[in-house]
Amino acid sequence: MQEVLMDKVVVNMSVGSDPDEMKKAVQIIKLVTGKKPVNTLCQSKIPDWGLRPGIPIGLKVTLRGNDAIEFLKKAIQAKAGKISSKSFDKEGNFGFGVGEYIDLPGAKYDPKLGIKGFDVLVALRKKGFRVKKRRIMPTKVGINQRVKKEEAIKFAESLGIKVE
Repeated sequence: MQEVLMDKVVVNMSVGSDPDEMKKAVQIIKLVTGKKPVNTLCQSKIPDWGLRPGIPIGLKVTLRGNDAIEFLKKAIQAKAGKISSKSFDKEGNFGFGVGEYIDLPGAKYDPKLGIKGFDVLVALRKKGFRVKKRRIMPTKVGINQRVKKEEAIKFAESLGIKVE
C-alpha cells in the first residue's frame, strides 16, 4: 500500500488569446504527445491584456499509463536527464518546463509552427488514494497514504531522473 505510483502526466501550453497561435499550439501538442488537446479557459478578467472569463488561452493533454511513462522519458531527455529538487512540491508532485519542443527526441522543426515550449506536470499517488475521489462516501486520505517530497524524489530517481 505504500508503493508510489504515477497517476498522470499533464502537458500544458499557454499561448494567450490569439487564434493563430492557438492553432499552431494544437499542432505542436499533437506532434509531441499524439493526443488531441483540450482548451484551457481564462478564469479572470484582465482588461489590459484583452482577457475575460471563458476565452481559450491555453491547451492541455492528460496522459495516463504507458503513454505517460513513455512521454515522461522523452521529456526528461530534453532536460538532459535532470531536474531541480525545487520542482517537487510538498504533496509529492513535480513539474518542469521544456523550452523548445524540438528538444524532444524525434521532433522535427517546422518553420510554420515556430519554436514554442510547454510544461510537464507529474501527479503521483499511493494505493488507496481513490477513497478521496470516489462518488459514494468520499473520505479524507490519511497522512501515511499521501506522497511526501522525499518519496517523490526517490520515485523520480528510480525512473532514471537525476535530482539536484
